[in-house]
Amino acid sequence: MTVLTAPVQQLTRWSLGHAVPALAFRARARRGDLQARVVGATNSGGDLPTDLFDAIREAGPFYRGGLALATSRHDVVREVLASPDVAAGRIAATDGVLARPAAWADRRVPTGPLTPPSLLAIEPPDHTRMRKLVTRVFSVRAVERLRERTEEVAAELVEPLARRVEKDEPVNLVEALAAPLPVTVICEVLGVPEEDRERVRHFGDMAAPSLDLGLSLQRFREVEAALRDFERWLEAHVERVRQDPGEDLFSQLVAARDDDGGQLDDLELKATAGLVLAAGFETTVNLISNAVSLLAEHPEQRKALVVGEVPWLAAVDEALRFDPPVLLTARTAVRDTEIAGTRVREGSPMVAMLAGANRDPEVFAEPNHFDVTRANAADHISFSSGRHYCLGAALARMEGEVALRTLHERLPELRVLPGAERRETRILRGWAQLPVG
Repeated sequence: MTVLTAPVQQLTRWSLGHAVPALAFRARARRGDLQARVVGATNSGGDLPTDLFDAIREAGPFYRGGLALATSRHDVVREVLASPDVAAGRIAATDGVLARPAAWADRRVPTGPLTPPSLLAIEPPDHTRMRKLVTRVFSVRAVERLRERTEEVAAELVEPLARRVEKDEPVNLVEALAAPLPVTVICEVLGVPEEDRERVRHFGDMAAPSLDLGLSLQRFREVEAALRDFERWLEAHVERVRQDPGEDLFSQLVAARDDDGGQLDDLELKATAGLVLAAGFETTVNLISNAVSLLAEHPEQRKALVVGEVPWLAAVDEALRFDPPVLLTARTAVRDTEIAGTRVREGSPMVAMLAGANRDPEVFAEPNHFDVTRANAADHISFSSGRHYCLGAALARMEGEVALRTLHERLPELRVLPGAERRETRILRGWAQLPVG
């Protein structure tokens, strides 16, 4: 491979995966395409585009945009995510003028959350085999055993935060609690040495935009560089755990075998560790910060939680429904099929708008009203659904519950101060800066 080949491949990946789609989305948005307008609105950092979700929902089971079939209906989103006739993400084209340059460019793509063998990017039978092994280790029972440690970490983080607030010092909640709590827990789960944890958090922050379309060339290069650094670190970590296993869950995963005696190979272990590390805290950071912001806006509901009239887990689920950490997910039909009474042709891209489904009035009464007493808040689809349902859902809900309870029992009248800033990512939604006092 010549010295110039790798940069040209990277430029080609960016052009086909970001520059061209961004131009197409902007052009479609100017023509009024609702799906394209959603993509633009989710990068604005403001409120969710509920009016666009409503318009897409009213268009029928699917809104036939110029670039994909989109749905924000709760039942249709579930059907899309459960269908055996669709696959996660976008399937590489095997014909057409762009197929050959795309395949050539992808030869040097770094391992990331949307590249095989990540669980987000594969389908049965490999997905079934890998998920079965991982599920054995990251079970609900295993998560509950982490509750006591999570409570200890939360208390250790909240106390210095509270002392600063009591001195009238503004505190960025993301840096003080929302990020370090899940980072600490997932790093302990995966046996990450304490001296590497800040590095892992940096990897996660840098990898998050890899889920988005329309990155600038500079940002794309930064993301790919971070993913390659993360890949090298993961290789060393897998080998370290294999040579010196501990009591952590990742050591158990390295040793886990399926019913036929098979194990995850090195590439699968690396992809799984990377996904669990990044997904194990990135979405939870957003969950905690989004929930704290919402409770500050609704002090009467927060008071009901503090005095025990409403369980904290109810607030977690309502926050997940009302302002989810992940806004949408993509699928592609792998064969001609029918979904929600609609014919879908092989190769058709589909967008399941999780945030829109969470505001479906057919399922949630007064969906645009935040209410921690909502009886069916747990019917949200913020952790996806079907075979790709989030492996870390139980961990995220537990961490959110512990964080909110510990924080507000110590600071029941916490305020969000001016200066809050949303993250720049399109798919993941949370706060980059959330000053509290």
